Amino acid sequence: MSSVETREMASGSLRRRRLSREDRHRQLLDVAWRLVREEGTEALTLGRVAEQAGVAKPVVYDHFGTRPGLLAALYQEYDARQTALMDSAIQASEPILAERAAVIASSYVDCVISQGREIPGVSAALAGSPELEKIKRAYEMAFIEKCRIVLTPFAGAAGGIASAALWAMLGAAEALSYAAATGDITAAQAQDELFETIVAMVARSARSGTRPNIG
Repeated sequence: MSSVETREMASGSLRRRRLSREDRHRQLLDVAWRLVREEGTEALTLGRVAEQAGVAKPVVYDHFGTRPGLLAALYQEYDARQTALMDSAIQASEPILAERAAVIASSYVDCVISQGREIPGVSAALAGSPELEKIKRAYEMAFIEKCRIVLTPFAGAAGGIASAALWAMLGAAEALSYAAATGDITAAQAQDELFETIVAMVARSARSGTRPNIG
């Protein structure tokens, strides 16, 4: 084979491997998730992602800019997946407290478990940066507001659910989900406990009115 033919074959192979920007972004995120899963968040650098993805460093910098930008992209993807799962389950559920509480509990736990041990590491890394902490906080507040809207109709004549109670529910959701992801408890145990926490929270909010009927 001549050197010209060799170069032509190499060039053709390169063209076949060239990805669209969207596909490259997907590849880089997949590589980043794998690195966090296998080596921990500390190993997640743009250079390491480039090495594992088989691309030049400028390619990764072009997509994420900085390591915090990459961490934010990972958390954003996780949040989008959790939101889509929860929205779909809510739409398919009956408008009674038992079903809505079960949806919130199962959606939250299932999404954390499906992502594995990566999420606790990414969340911890986000908390270590004031800029990234704001991003995480914004997603948490959106989740809190969604739960408020879904659960308020069952809070009886008292109307509304206190923000403190919703933040406590989120804390329980995070702790139980991560415990399930690391194998300290089962997914079913995490979901059951979170379900009971949600129902109890709504019941407390309804003390001055009608007790909620959980179905």
